[in-house]
Amino acid sequence: MYIRRITRTNKNGSKVAYLQLAHNVHQPDKKFAVAQVLYTFGREDEIRRKDLEGLLTNLARFLDRNLDADAGSISLDEAELTRSVPMGGAHVLDTLWKDLGIGELLTGIARERNFKNPIERAVFAMVANRALAPSSKLAHEEWVSGHVLIPGLSETTSQELYRAMDFLQEHDEEVQRKVFFQVAEREKMEVDLIYFDTTSAYFETEIGSAGEDGFRMCGNSKDFRPGQAQVVIALAVTRAGIPVRCWTFPGNTADMSIVATIRSDLLDWKLSRVISVCDRGFSSEENLRELQKGCGHYIVGEKMRSGKANVEEALSKKGRYKTLNDRMELKEVVVGGDGAARIRYVLVRNPIEAERDRLTREKHLEEVAARLKEIGELNGEPHTKRVCELTAHRTYGRYIRLDKRNGQPILDQVKIKEEAHLDGKYLLRCSDDSLSAEQIALGYKGLYEAENAFRSLKTDLELRPMYHRKKDRIRSHILLCYLALVLVRVLENRADDTFRNMRQTLDRIHAVTVESQGARLVRRTQLNQDQKNLFRKLKVPEPPKILDFSGSVPVE
Repeated sequence: MYIRRITRTNKNGSKVAYLQLAHNVHQPDKKFAVAQVLYTFGREDEIRRKDLEGLLTNLARFLDRNLDADAGSISLDEAELTRSVPMGGAHVLDTLWKDLGIGELLTGIARERNFKNPIERAVFAMVANRALAPSSKLAHEEWVSGHVLIPGLSETTSQELYRAMDFLQEHDEEVQRKVFFQVAEREKMEVDLIYFDTTSAYFETEIGSAGEDGFRMCGNSKDFRPGQAQVVIALAVTRAGIPVRCWTFPGNTADMSIVATIRSDLLDWKLSRVISVCDRGFSSEENLRELQKGCGHYIVGEKMRSGKANVEEALSKKGRYKTLNDRMELKEVVVGGDGAARIRYVLVRNPIEAERDRLTREKHLEEVAARLKEIGELNGEPHTKRVCELTAHRTYGRYIRLDKRNGQPILDQVKIKEEAHLDGKYLLRCSDDSLSAEQIALGYKGLYEAENAFRSLKTDLELRPMYHRKKDRIRSHILLCYLALVLVRVLENRADDTFRNMRQTLDRIHAVTVESQGARLVRRTQLNQDQKNLFRKLKVPEPPKILDFSGSVPVE
């Protein structure tokens, strides 16, 4: 007598498993044994494991047998541990994937397009790989089959993964929009402030391949790899750090030119009243007009060294700072009168940052003084290469001026004083008069979430370097990272911890396969208290103890 597991494939391609109590009955006329069902327990996913365990305990009590003693009497030589792979991280990600409705969404889209391949499981496997053990798509085959337990997917091929990537790119906008609104609804997110920023991601390509498609181009590298082909990635996030949407542009695209695309796409989503928050790279007048389309508003950082007349006036206006907390003092400044030219600024000062800026400037001045000493007196001679390098230096050059009489480079005391005046300060511009100065300052401070999202993409999820060549595959790769970031951010918000710490705890949960006398049992390792607490924080049920079981007699 044994537990018999049978599966049935539905019309939509999904599989359902049933558990039955059966025994084998020998058929004299057929000369072989046939499984006879004694009792049907029902669908495997609907059966409570505790009920089966209770039945087992009652049977043991009825037979007056000690289960532990029986288990201990089995010879270790008869049982073989054939496989042990991590399964905790995949279990958590898969549960959240289903709870947020992402799996159902992809399955529905694939069904509408009559896709026959297991698109949803292939996409999830790639998303889980970015979060747990980032690797190339070609390495996914071995990872899925031998290094992790992906629910519902025991193996895959690179062809299936690439087909899933093409499917994902084909429905890029639809997937991102539906995923965001489902996550926003189920996590009860506030979508009143949307932060966006850009970064670059480089490629490892052959010489001469960069720029051949007009997409992988050289540009202003934020990865400090100016010689590498790259793309520019824009990302919008909520105040809780949950990604809203991502965009991918050619590698030579300037920040100033992408605001129109971002704003237009978000307007099509028909979000409620939203204030866009962005840094100094987007503060051109043209971009600010774009941000106000559709009754939108903005909070944007201003470049204090831009030379704009309005900025200079805002910085020079006198007034007392209001202390908000130990790290923030602020004052509101209005320039341009009361008409259409009126511009509202908030000048923020961080005392701790001011002291740090002062110490940094002193170190810079010491270095400048040392270089001036090396240059020595020119005595009217033409400029040397050292002089040109010093005056053109991105940091040191701001403290230097050339003496009009003899062209000698000297310290610019006026400029040094102006720089000291900016210590620990940043200037914000806002178009919404209903927000207080405190709300503007705290709202802009949340821009850190966008920067933190990029940090996670590049470090934890290993967004780059990229090896894809086709534009659609590049976009699809970035979309996979976006989906992984959605899951990671939701988990981090629930647990109030980094996913890196959670991953270390979850990776210790293994699925162990034991085979003995023709039977095969897949069981998870025992959970410790830290793991149980983590599941409780994440609102994810603990994985079942018994993951799979097959009897010794094949089922016809």
